[in-house]
Amino acid sequence: MRPETEPEFFQIVLQNIADGVFTVDQKLRITSFNRAAERITGVQAQKAIGRSCSDVFHSDLCASDCPIRKIWDTDIEVTERPARITRQDGRKIPIHINAAVLRDETGNVIGAVETFRDLSDLEQLRREIHSQHTVEDIVGKSEAFQKMFRILPEISESESTVLIEGPSGSGKELIARAIHNLGHRKAGPYVVVNCGTLPTNLVESELFGYKKGAFTDAKKDKPGRVKAAEGGTIFFDEIGDLLPETQGKLLRLLQEREYEPVGGTGPLKADVRVVAATNKKLPDMVKQGLFRDDLYFRLAVVRLSIPPLKERKEDIPYLIDHFIERFNTKTGRNVDGVTPAVAEILIRHQFPGNARELMNIIEYTFAFCHSGLIDVRHLPEELQPPRPLMDAHLGTQQWFPLQRAEAETVVAALINNAGHSGHAAEELGISRPTFWRKLTKYSIDPKAYRRTRDE
Repeated sequence: MRPETEPEFFQIVLQNIADGVFTVDQKLRITSFNRAAERITGVQAQKAIGRSCSDVFHSDLCASDCPIRKIWDTDIEVTERPARITRQDGRKIPIHINAAVLRDETGNVIGAVETFRDLSDLEQLRREIHSQHTVEDIVGKSEAFQKMFRILPEISESESTVLIEGPSGSGKELIARAIHNLGHRKAGPYVVVNCGTLPTNLVESELFGYKKGAFTDAKKDKPGRVKAAEGGTIFFDEIGDLLPETQGKLLRLLQEREYEPVGGTGPLKADVRVVAATNKKLPDMVKQGLFRDDLYFRLAVVRLSIPPLKERKEDIPYLIDHFIERFNTKTGRNVDGVTPAVAEILIRHQFPGNARELMNIIEYTFAFCHSGLIDVRHLPEELQPPRPLMDAHLGTQQWFPLQRAEAETVVAALINNAGHSGHAAEELGISRPTFWRKLTKYSIDPKAYRRTRDE
């Protein structure tokens, strides 16, 4: 190819690639803008050139985390950085960004080039897949949850009493509320009774209410929780904590659908549906004489069991996305997901606190991650790779924050994969040559991490 034809050739290539491409000068003014950039942003090239890139893209990164400024400060290329931009028509769309410094023949910085890819279709597909594994606010791909999703509508339409069994933090209360919301009582009240927190001397009056004069401070009639749930659903959470002397009263409610307020002179009818949950093994409590067998069998007309999260690891990625979406809505942030290293750490974690623990972890990361991907450094300290090991290999030299973060991400991937570079590169979603360049850049020796294989 003749030298004089090279610019024309590269211009043709630039205008016909699917990714948006633009360049800026040192004042962040756009100097070129290809057709894909026009299509993705809805802004014509002649209107974009000469303007500040932030005025064209309105990205969530522009104000405080500009990728181009960072590559100028650190000389580290930006690769696959997630962001959101606002199109000309006001629609927000997700993109991935790559950026690099532009230099002249003498090595002086003259600007930067940024490429970006529209991820709208990918995000829509992700949402469609996610919706197949969600009912109400319950999320799960595991066979246990898929089976529950199939039968939940039929259970909800019935009037049968339901007992939900599962460890603390597994989402029993979500299933109870879904049963109410999916049934014909959804327009009625939904009342929660936490059996473990009811005052011992007030259990009966709290549940069934009392009549004026029933005791010294009973100045007037007071309805209880059962009355408050009239026409709807009453949910007894942690039913295994219910006192033995109150269990008989609850049995009457289930058998006869009636109850008697403290100090009352006769029974009242109760138009309520009963759902209960427990983290205890009620059959064992029955054998020990701690729980009435007749009450147990009345409660367990329909039994739903939730396995602990450590037994349904396939649910974790869906729960991560679900909680990120929830906290994005709550905080107004644009966190797009987690890095492969974080996903690996969370999938390996045993989660003694189940889904509630995972939700708390994601909420914690939002204190430190405002946009983009949640990285290892955003996790609680107890989930991060051991700091002494990290410091031993990265040393105490002065680093730019981004350099330190990138080096720590590489080290974390090596630790996770026992020093296997190929597996570490795969975990980070980059090619092996790219990973080796990062090892060379930060003088990291993969062999140093092979001793962590058994950790």
